[in-house]
This record gives sequence, C-alpha cells and structure tokens, in this order.
Amino acid sequence: MTAPPSGPSSVPTLLVLDADPPSPPPRLGSLTGRARVEHADASTLAERLPSADVLLVWNFTSRAVRAAWPGEGPRPRWVHTASAGVDHLMCPELAASDTVVTNARGVFDQPIAEYVAALVLSMAKDLPRTWELQQRGTWRHRESQRVTGTRACVVGAGPIGRAIVATLEALGVTTALVGRTPRTGVHGPDDLDRLMARADWVIAAAPLTERTHGMFDARRFGLMQPSARFINIGRGPLVVEDALVEALSKHWIAGAALDVFEHEPLAPDSPLWQTPNLIVSPHMSGDTVGWRDDLGSQFVEMYGLWEAGGSLPNVVDKQRGYVPGH
Repeated sequence: MTAPPSGPSSVPTLLVLDADPPSPPPRLGSLTGRARVEHADASTLAERLPSADVLLVWNFTSRAVRAAWPGEGPRPRWVHTASAGVDHLMCPELAASDTVVTNARGVFDQPIAEYVAALVLSMAKDLPRTWELQQRGTWRHRESQRVTGTRACVVGAGPIGRAIVATLEALGVTTALVGRTPRTGVHGPDDLDRLMARADWVIAAAPLTERTHGMFDARRFGLMQPSARFINIGRGPLVVEDALVEALSKHWIAGAALDVFEHEPLAPDSPLWQTPNLIVSPHMSGDTVGWRDDLGSQFVEMYGLWEAGGSLPNVVDKQRGYVPGH
C-alpha cells in the first residue's frame, strides 16, 4: 500500500463524504494535526477528490463516488466506507486503480445477528398479530411455533452470516451456511436449492455482486416450504421484489421480513407496504445506539495504521466486491 506523505509539512488530506442531515459527522477530533480534514457532498465530491489522500465515505447510501471518481490522474490512495457493502461506491475506474478500499466489517455483525434472531422469534411467536389484535381490543388465543428444532439456511458466509449462525444456534436452530465456495462448515452455491427446500428460515446476508443480484427470484421462492419464512438483511437487489410479493400473496411461503430494498427509502406507493405477512423495516438492522461512534472509532484506529505505514484490515477485493478470506 502507498505510504502517506512524509516530511514536516505534508499532512495528509482526509476528505469526508458527509451524510445527509440530520446525520451527524464523524468524530475526528483525535486526528487534529495528523490530517487536514475537508468535507464534500455529492455536488462537490468530483472537484475535491483529486486533492485528497484519503476518502472516508460517511454517506454510505450515496452513489456519488461512482459518478465522481476521477479515473486517471490524482486520486485518493485509500477509500474507506462506513458500511459492510461496497457496491454503492465500486465502479470500473476505482476497481482498476491501485487505490485501497476498506469497509466497516466487524461493527455490524452482532447487532444484525440479534436483529435476525428477533425477527425469527417475532414471526414464530406471531407477535405482529398479537400487537394488531391488541390495538383492536380483540382476545384471540392462538398457538405459536417452537424455534428450537427448526432449520435455517443462511446465505452469505462472511462475518455477518457467521454471527447469525452462532446466534440462531444458541436458540436451538439447526443452521446451514452457504458461501461463494464450499469449504469446511460452508456449503457452496450448488447446495443452495436443496437447503432452501428444507429450511424453515432462509436468511439473505450475502454481498451484492453480479453473481448474487436477483438470486432470490420466483423459482427460488417456489422451492421453499409453504410454512417457511424469508429474511433479507443483506442488500436489497439480492431479491426480486415482485417475485416476493407474488410468493406472499399466493401463500407460497408463510412470511418474510425485509430490512433492505432495491430503492431506498421505500416509496410510499410500493406494494411491499401492503403485502400480507411481510415485515418492512427501514435499513436499521445493524444500527444500535452508538453505532456511528463505533464507525468513527474504527476509522480513526485504521487511520493510525495507515499513517504508520502498516497493513490495513478489511481490505476489499475490488473484483469480487467484498473482503476475502471468509
């Protein structure tokens, strides 16, 4: 990796792609004197990118980097995104460059796993219906499902997928983990159809790549048991949303929960709002109290490594679109 500038007056320029208000900026006070911190939004990013040594993509929903990346000529030597996914910033010019890209792997793993466990328990125990009946003042006794002894197929063998497996297994769920390549403890893509057909819970936690785009379509929903549920906390475009609406409306599957969508925020006229047995949440599965501080602290720690010329963690394989080695 290219070392930062050296010499008494060569303080690196850190450019922050700010998130939209009211999201607060990252806390970078500890970098005072160690970095010249500048800020940009979508309208000024292209102008300021060539003079930056480091780009912090704090606005991890923005696709501005794709449009603004300079290609040939001066450009940041390191880009860090405050997110697990990198599809929002990756473009051919960035992928072909020698710029190092890192992500926020490790911050969201356990919060997302807990969120998935909450969804599994909520659907198994019919909690949405309980709340709905309470609002109507209706006393209706029902039987709920035991979670222990059910089967889950978790698609995506990265840290988030592995955290989901560990958390569900603590609830007594038998889990199968599916990744890009088969290895010890991980099934390959050729096993996915078979595992989905047996699962009570199918959980999408894969990165968004050319291979995973639209992988959950009408055919795959048709493989699932009528009693099964589907959960997506990965990336919205993993799912063909019209196919999921049809699967739920025709009772091919018993229920689903989406925390991520093809287009965000979800439009008020989207049919997903009214789809039966679907839980919609606004991309919040990994966002626990203090999560922005955790993201900022992670970046500051990584900046110290970069500043010292050390090796960075969480380096993304720009061709694959994720951090390899899992």
